[in-house]
Amino acid sequence: MASLQELTERVRTGVGDDSGLGKSVKFDLKGEGFIHIDGGVVSNDDKPADLTITISQNDMKAMGKRELDPMTAVMRGKMRLSDMGLAMSLQPQVQQLFSKMVADHG
Repeated sequence: MASLQELTERVRTGVGDDSGLGKSVKFDLKGEGFIHIDGGVVSNDDKPADLTITISQNDMKAMGKRELDPMTAVMRGKMRLSDMGLAMSLQPQVQQLFSKMVADHG
Protein backbone atom coordinates (compact mmCIF):
# COMPACT_ATOMS: atom_id res chain seq x y z
CA MET A 1 0.00 0.00 0.00
CA ALA A 2 1.20 3.47 -0.82
CA SER A 3 2.33 5.77 1.95
CA LEU A 4 0.35 8.94 2.56
CA GLN A 5 3.22 10.91 1.05
CA GLU A 6 3.23 8.80 -2.14
CA LEU A 7 -0.54 9.09 -2.45
CA THR A 8 -0.39 12.85 -1.90
CA GLU A 9 2.29 13.18 -4.61
CA ARG A 10 0.12 11.23 -7.06
CA VAL A 11 -2.81 13.53 -6.31
CA ARG A 12 -0.58 16.61 -6.62
CA THR A 13 0.63 15.39 -10.02
CA GLY A 14 -2.91 14.53 -11.12
CA VAL A 15 -4.30 17.88 -10.00
CA GLY A 16 -1.58 19.99 -11.63
CA ASP A 17 -2.21 23.72 -11.52
CA ASP A 18 -5.96 23.38 -10.96
CA SER A 19 -8.10 20.47 -9.82
CA GLY A 20 -10.97 21.63 -12.01
CA LEU A 21 -13.33 20.87 -9.14
CA GLY A 22 -14.33 24.44 -8.38
CA LYS A 23 -14.69 23.35 -4.73
CA SER A 24 -12.33 22.19 -2.01
CA VAL A 25 -12.30 18.45 -1.33
CA LYS A 26 -10.79 16.57 1.60
CA PHE A 27 -10.13 12.84 1.64
CA ASP A 28 -10.23 11.50 5.20
CA LEU A 29 -8.34 8.21 4.98
CA LYS A 30 -9.79 6.74 8.18
CA GLY A 31 -6.87 7.26 10.53
CA GLU A 32 -4.23 7.09 7.78
CA GLY A 33 -4.19 10.84 7.22
CA PHE A 34 -5.83 13.46 5.04
CA ILE A 35 -5.46 14.77 1.51
CA HIS A 36 -6.90 18.26 1.06
CA ILE A 37 -7.38 19.69 -2.44
CA ASP A 38 -8.21 23.34 -3.05
CA GLY A 39 -7.68 24.47 -6.63
CA GLY A 40 -4.09 23.52 -7.42
CA VAL A 41 -3.02 23.24 -3.77
CA VAL A 42 -2.75 19.71 -2.38
CA SER A 43 -1.80 19.23 1.28
CA ASN A 44 -2.20 16.80 4.15
CA ASP A 45 -3.96 19.39 6.29
CA ASP A 46 -7.10 18.43 8.17
CA LYS A 47 -8.90 21.65 7.41
CA PRO A 48 -12.50 22.36 6.39
CA ALA A 49 -13.55 21.56 2.83
CA ASP A 50 -16.70 21.93 0.75
CA LEU A 51 -16.79 18.13 0.44
CA THR A 52 -15.22 15.57 2.77
CA ILE A 53 -14.91 12.01 1.49
CA THR A 54 -14.15 9.45 4.21
CA ILE A 55 -12.75 6.25 2.72
CA SER A 56 -9.97 3.74 3.40
CA GLN A 57 -6.96 3.51 1.10
CA ASN A 58 -8.01 -0.02 0.06
CA ASP A 59 -11.50 1.12 -0.93
CA MET A 60 -10.06 4.19 -2.65
CA LYS A 61 -7.80 1.90 -4.66
CA ALA A 62 -10.75 -0.32 -5.62
CA MET A 63 -12.72 2.73 -6.76
CA GLY A 64 -9.77 4.00 -8.78
CA LYS A 65 -9.61 0.66 -10.57
CA ARG A 66 -13.41 0.78 -11.00
CA GLU A 67 -13.74 -2.43 -8.96
CA LEU A 68 -15.95 -0.62 -6.42
CA ASP A 69 -18.90 1.49 -7.52
CA PRO A 70 -19.24 4.81 -5.64
CA MET A 71 -22.95 4.27 -4.87
CA THR A 72 -22.27 0.74 -3.62
CA ALA A 73 -19.44 2.09 -1.45
CA VAL A 74 -21.79 4.63 0.14
CA MET A 75 -24.60 2.10 0.67
CA ARG A 76 -22.21 -0.40 2.27
CA GLY A 77 -20.69 2.25 4.54
CA LYS A 78 -17.27 1.97 2.88
CA MET A 79 -17.42 5.66 1.91
CA ARG A 80 -19.04 8.58 3.68
CA LEU A 81 -19.75 11.93 2.02
CA SER A 82 -20.29 15.20 3.86
CA ASP A 83 -22.55 16.52 1.05
CA MET A 84 -24.23 13.96 -1.21
CA GLY A 85 -25.55 16.57 -3.67
CA LEU A 86 -22.12 18.15 -4.13
CA ALA A 87 -20.52 14.71 -4.39
CA MET A 88 -22.96 13.74 -7.15
CA SER A 89 -22.20 16.91 -9.11
CA LEU A 90 -18.43 16.35 -8.77
CA GLN A 91 -18.56 12.57 -9.34
CA PRO A 92 -16.79 12.53 -12.75
CA GLN A 93 -13.93 14.72 -11.49
CA VAL A 94 -13.60 12.82 -8.21
CA GLN A 95 -13.57 9.49 -10.08
CA GLN A 96 -10.69 10.84 -12.19
CA LEU A 97 -8.81 11.75 -9.00
CA PHE A 98 -9.35 8.24 -7.60
CA SER A 99 -8.01 6.81 -10.87
CA LYS A 100 -4.94 9.05 -10.78
CA MET A 101 -4.25 8.07 -7.17
CA VAL A 102 -3.89 4.41 -8.09
CA ALA A 103 -2.65 4.67 -11.68
CA ASP A 104 0.20 2.27 -12.47
CA HIS A 105 0.66 1.38 -8.81
CA GLY A 106 -0.60 -2.20 -8.24
